[in-house]
Order: sequence, then structure tokens, then C-alpha cells
Amino acid sequence: MTHTSHNFMNLNKWALGLSLLVGISQSVPSTLVGEQQSDYYTIRTLRPPQGVFPEVSGLEIGPDRELYVATRRGDIFQITGLDQESGEPEWKLWAQGLHEPLGLSWSNGWLYATQRPEVTRIRDRDGDGRADVFRTVSDRWGINGDYHEYAFGSPHDKDGNIWVVLCLTGSGGYSSDFRGWAVKVSPDGDMTPVASGIRSPGGIGFNQEGDVFYCDNQGPWNGSSSVKHIVPGSFQGNPSGWKAYDELSPSLLGGQPVEPESGSRIVTERKRVGTYVPPACILPHGRVGQSPTGIVTFPADGSFGPFAGQLLVGEQTFSEVQRVFLEKVNGIYQGAVFHFLGGFESGNIALKMSADGTLITGGSDRGWGARGGKPFALETVTWNGKIPFEVHEMRALPDGFRLNFTSKVDASTASDTRSYQMDAYTYIYQSNYGSPEVDRLKPVITSAKVSEDGLSVTLTVDKLTQGHIHELKMAGVKSADGRSLLHNTGYYTLNEIPDRSALR
Repeated sequence: MTHTSHNFMNLNKWALGLSLLVGISQSVPSTLVGEQQSDYYTIRTLRPPQGVFPEVSGLEIGPDRELYVATRRGDIFQITGLDQESGEPEWKLWAQGLHEPLGLSWSNGWLYATQRPEVTRIRDRDGDGRADVFRTVSDRWGINGDYHEYAFGSPHDKDGNIWVVLCLTGSGGYSSDFRGWAVKVSPDGDMTPVASGIRSPGGIGFNQEGDVFYCDNQGPWNGSSSVKHIVPGSFQGNPSGWKAYDELSPSLLGGQPVEPESGSRIVTERKRVGTYVPPACILPHGRVGQSPTGIVTFPADGSFGPFAGQLLVGEQTFSEVQRVFLEKVNGIYQGAVFHFLGGFESGNIALKMSADGTLITGGSDRGWGARGGKPFALETVTWNGKIPFEVHEMRALPDGFRLNFTSKVDASTASDTRSYQMDAYTYIYQSNYGSPEVDRLKPVITSAKVSEDGLSVTLTVDKLTQGHIHELKMAGVKSADGRSLLHNTGYYTLNEIPDRSALR
């Protein structure tokens, strides 16, 4: 993944100045266990000028620390002066007339925008503060007047490519070329189809290793929303876009896969459909959220908390940002989602992490509504350096899970099996919309062993079930200094059960 080549070390000062100048610090009413979110993270709101309606859909930081903000209405604003100690930051309408851009990325003097019909590169050639050059990079996918034909674009990857996930027509059909596909646009404009099976994406990004992930939303062939890993040549679960094999080329990605069977289970259909890559992390509907969106990583240097390399995932309906820990087992990504941040003013769509660890997020409530209640918002989040008591990692074992914590646990509560409660369930893999939770099980935690350093607990479970979400509540666990977990529930998607021999 290629980052913008600039020094953004003043962004914490920028965020502080922002709170003094135009922001409102929010103390989030806690539905959490233990201490308040605001003890660790501060959300501040950037208020737009009168008459500006930033239904934020894309965010990028330019070479001079300016912030570019794309909106669902087709505008791009440039915000400057964010790191000054006096005076208000300046908003400029930098570009307009785009078709719902859902991704911005700066590269080699150009701002790239992924909009519904194309990837476009844009620049201000004469330096007057307004874009005046718009050039099509690639427009090889189809589009019609359907409201749901969104195109979400990634930042540039390490090779200079932009990855685009294309929503199905009407979120469930195929009426335009490559709808329901992931494609890759090269620096010279070539477009390569890389994966089929997309339904209704909400955002796309990279993990620390540069692997590509996107969020797909609940609907046909998606029992619940999830974070999915885009493997070149893979099938992502929804066959509605397979009309491309008939209308465009029967040899795409080696030809059409075996048709999945509606009413089955993912763990079963993986064996039938050889290219099917299961969701890396299912986000249980109504428990974690309803509309996952943008993806960024926690900074490797720990400037946004102790979760370096993990994923931050936006949530539009619940006005939240979740945390996702992933690991690879038998070559397949899987892992756990935890609630992380709440109390945003509108529905989060776009996320951007600055080089020094300030999270910028924004969105709108149009179309689906959002708990935040405002029609749009642009907000920043900073970490104050205090470490919350959280599950840092939840790793699968052949007979249970290993929990690594951010602080030492209280041995008496953490070793007591009564401090934990586990449920397991999955979803129907079907052509109908969504699914209830099915095949419910009640795994029994038979032992909880605290490590010598007090930072991890090994849970032994009487039975793990491949393909199930294992929901773990840890309400009774305390830290060594008496704190409760800030978030006490993890939801682990168990695609693969580790082999004992692989752990030796």
C-alpha cells in the first residue's frame, strides 16, 4: 500500500486546534462495560461553513497537509489551515460535478477519484485553488440509472493500482458490465477483473501486509454483513454477477465456478465451489452493526492505541467504528470483531488514518438512516495515550481460544470459567435476503488458564464448530488493577480449526 509522501506530524496539534476553533468534544454516553470511551479517545467535529453539506464519501490527505473531502453530492472540498493555532481552517470547493465519488487517493501530483462510472485523476494545473484538469483513467465497467450501482475505490496499492468493488444493480441483479465484480485499475489505465461474487460493498482497503479487504452488506447470499478478503481469481459468495460469463467472456477468471446451492451453509459450499473464499470476519447483524463501510489499519507505531496492524471498520447505520483482529489459519483469514468507538454524529462511510495516528471519518444518513441523527458529519478521533483494558487478540486453538489482553488480568476472575459465556451460531447461505442465526450451539468452557505474565488466558472449549461464529462474553474478567473490560464481547468467525501439529 502506497501512502502519501509527506510529513503529517502536526496532525495532533491540528486536532487540538480544531477542537478549540470549530470542534465540539463529545462525551459519549456509555453503553460499555467499565470506564468510558472518552477516557481514552476523543471525538471532535469539524463544522462546515454555512450552506455546505458534506455528506462525506471519500477522504484523502494531500502533500501539503490539506484534507480533501469528497461528498455523495459530487463535490470535493479542500480544507487547509488545520494545524494553525489561531484562525479557522478554510474550506474551498476544489472540484464539483462528479458522480458520487466513493474513494480518493493522492499519487504523483494527481488526486484520483473513484466515481460511479470511472476512475478519474484530477489536478489544479494553474494553482488557483480549483481543479481544472479531469482525465479518465478507466471507465470499462458499466453503469445505468440504478440508484445502487455504487463503485468503491481503494487507495493506491504498492504497485500503483486502485482496486474497485462494484455493487450489483439494485443490490441484487446484473444490468451493467462487471456489476458484482472486483476489478483492478493499473497506473496506465488497464482494468483487470480480479474476483466475482460481490453483492453490496460499503468500503475497501488494505491490511498491514497489503492484502485487499472490503465490506459486503447483508442481503442475497449474505446471511450477515462481513469483512471479506479479495483473493485474485476468487468467488466472494454472490453468483448474481455471473451473467458476465455469458455477456462478456466465458473465460473470465478461468470460467464460471460451480453454482452454489441455496439453503446450504458456507462451510459446506466451500467444498463444492473451489474458488469460494469465505468471509474473513462476519459482523453479526444487529449485534455489531448493519452497514459496514470503510477500512483502514491501526498505525504500526501505536499512535492510535495498542492495536497495531488490526483493522478499523466503519459502520453507517450504528454510527460506529469497529475493531477487527485477523489471523491466518490454514492459509485462510479469520478472526474476531469487537465494538470499538461509538457516538458519531452521522453514518460513517469514509475512514482515513493520518500518518501520526489521527482517525478522520465522515458520512451521511441518506438512504438508510443512522443512529447519530445528523444528515452528515466530518469528525476526527485522537487517542490520549492511556491504554484501555481490552482483549487485544482472540486467537483460535485446536480446542479453544487464546485471549491476549492489553493489560495484566486479575488471576482470580480470569481463571474462573464462570467469568465467560460462549454461544455459537451460523447463517443460512441462500439466495433469499439475509438469514436468521441458525444451528445454535452452547459450547462449554471447561478451563481458563492464565499465563505467567498475566497478559493472556487460554480457554479450553468442549467443542469448536467449523464455520460458526463463536460469540464470547467476558463480563466477569477484571484487570489486575480492578478495571472491567471496556468492551467485553468478541465475535470470532471460525473458518478453520487449527491443527495441533501446526502449533508445535
